[in-house]
Amino acid sequence: MRIGMFLPPVCWMALLGFVAMAIPTAAQQTVIPVWPGVAPGSENWTQKEVEYLNGTQKMVRNVVTPTLTLYLPERAKANGTAVVICPGGGFHFHSWDSEGVEVAKWLQARGVAAFVLKYRLIDTGATQPEFQRHLDILFGRKSADGKEVVQTPAEEAERKAIPALAAADGKQAMKVVRQRAAEWGIAPDRIGILGFSAGGAVTMGVVMNYDADSRPAFAAPIYGGDTGGKPVPADAPPLFILVANDDVGASLGSLRLCSEWKTANKSAELHIYSKGGHGFGMNKRGLPVDTWIERFRDWLDVQGLMKSR
Repeated sequence: MRIGMFLPPVCWMALLGFVAMAIPTAAQQTVIPVWPGVAPGSENWTQKEVEYLNGTQKMVRNVVTPTLTLYLPERAKANGTAVVICPGGGFHFHSWDSEGVEVAKWLQARGVAAFVLKYRLIDTGATQPEFQRHLDILFGRKSADGKEVVQTPAEEAERKAIPALAAADGKQAMKVVRQRAAEWGIAPDRIGILGFSAGGAVTMGVVMNYDADSRPAFAAPIYGGDTGGKPVPADAPPLFILVANDDVGASLGSLRLCSEWKTANKSAELHIYSKGGHGFGMNKRGLPVDTWIERFRDWLDVQGLMKSR
């Protein structure tokens, strides 16, 4: 998501050494670093990563070290397809569960290897009041005392710089998955990327700037992401685009993105649900949008990616 564009007004071969660095989470999922050392561009960052709950949903902020959390299907079920998943959150936080883990588990159960990417985020402070101030800026809200919250020049510069760093994490994640494809039972030419909101911007950042090692076989920007004004690549991958009509900024952007792909004679499928708002992820709202991921599965099937070779 480009801040202010895809949020509606009311809301908004050193790599092989990674094996030794893999660490299990509480749920025993394997987590690996995306970069072999400090992520380029954040060498001087000192903020500490924070996990917190929004209701029952896990969220993450202040990400400095990009990682991939692995959800590999049973080998008997695996079809060779893989998806790097990029949660959203305005580059301020990761909606880790509904736009990450839950999507990964759904795909894993259907034979698709899934990798949840924890890409870099802006520094939102160490304390809750500092975080709240950054959220007020993000959503254009006034502070508790009714005053307008104004970002500093340094904060504005960071907000402008972070999408490129996050997209670089996305490209590197694609390279890591492709380099270790044989180990994980993945076909190197069946690795795609999917992202929500800000994660959609990361997704399209990869699509518009890939090299031979990071080119996605397919991409799915969900309520976010655009071309950044660049021409559609000559060998652009097929897109699956999905959004809700009442998410005004994102729906207009999704229409434009689909049109640009079609004008370039590239494959794109667009779904616009009448209601759903922004940030629905895997949350159930009692609306047709609740089954959006089934449409993604249908699309993968048409692409020949849900069956083993």
